[in-house]
Amino acid sequence: MSSRRARGDGGLHWDQRRQRWVATATVGYDGRGKRLVRHGYGRTKTEANAKLHDLLRNREDGVVLTRDGYTVRQAVEDWLEHGLSNRDKPTPDANRHLCEKHVLPYLGARKLRDLTATEVDRWLATLATSLSTRTLQGVRACLNRAVRRAMARDKVKRNVVELTEVPTGLPGRPSKAMTAQQTDDVITKTASDRMHPYIVVSLLTGARTEELRALR
Repeated sequence: MSSRRARGDGGLHWDQRRQRWVATATVGYDGRGKRLVRHGYGRTKTEANAKLHDLLRNREDGVVLTRDGYTVRQAVEDWLEHGLSNRDKPTPDANRHLCEKHVLPYLGARKLRDLTATEVDRWLATLATSLSTRTLQGVRACLNRAVRRAMARDKVKRNVVELTEVPTGLPGRPSKAMTAQQTDDVITKTASDRMHPYIVVSLLTGARTEELRALR
């Protein structure tokens, strides 16, 4: 008969319904004094025992991780909902677009604790064939901030996104802005035109044509 584990060392038992060995450890207490219990599962007793050691190590490190099933999608959605609440609406909208189009379809279903820097590198390399470098920087920043927020809330132990670099993407579209010389030429050549004040105001303010139509 096996000896009983010491108090605080967690426990292992066979779950007949799941057909798995279950590791159980108390990792702390909440504000009401209720125990915080974490579980790990394994097909074999050895595998479950390794999960138990991980739980106990995290407890010693002061890290109270959530369940293993926490995904990249959940981390990103949490960041979009709560991490951008103090920003102007265009900023959350732009970040949500990047996440929904480029992050979640590729990495959303991945368990956050299992995500590796190599996977992030491959994901960025794939996107680099169709996105500009600037867009790649924005997409990586979204994932990086989401994982950083998750790490601060003990969802994951480290942020592997910070271990990656942004690859060179496609060239961005050529700038349509005029040079200083071109601007001087326009002002000079339209000096006698009745539209000259309109052109000067447009150049100095950067206002769009639809904004300037109201001027008389």
